[in-house]
Amino acid sequence: MPEPAGTVLAFDYGEQRIGVAVGESLLRTAHPLTVIHAHANDERFAAIAALIAEWRPVRLVVGLPTTDDGAPHALAARCTRFGNRLHGRFGLPVAFADERLSSADATARLREAGRDARSAKAHLDAVAAQVILQTHFDSEPREPHVQTLT
Repeated sequence: MPEPAGTVLAFDYGEQRIGVAVGESLLRTAHPLTVIHAHANDERFAAIAALIAEWRPVRLVVGLPTTDDGAPHALAARCTRFGNRLHGRFGLPVAFADERLSSADATARLREAGRDARSAKAHLDAVAAQVILQTHFDSEPREPHVQTLT
C-alpha cells in the first residue's frame, strides 16, 4: 500500500550519531537534513521530537542494516527497537528500509560533491539517511496520478 502523501523523515541509527533526512512522498526525493549527536536517549528523542514538530511527517523510515548477503547485521535489533520506540512515542507509522551500503554510497556522494574526508565526516550520517530514504521511496509502488476535471 502506498504511503500517504506528505513529508517523511528517515533515520540512519547509530550508537554515536543519528543521521536524519527529509523527503516528500509525492516528489519521491530525499535530502539530508541533520545529524543528532546526543548520546543519552532522552536527548536523542527530544531532538527527534523537535524535528517532528517542525516537519510534521506522515511517516518515519529507519535504516535496517544487513550484511552483503541480506542477512540481518548485528545492529539490526537495535535499529528495530529504535523504530519501535519512534512509533510508540510519536504514534507515526514507521517503515524499515535496507541500508546495505548506504554509508559507502554516502561517502561516494560527498566525494563527488568535492568534500574532503574531514568535512565529509560531519555530513556522512545525514547523507546516509538520505540514501536510506531514497531507497524507501524507490521501493514503494507508485500510485498513478489521477487528474479530476471540473
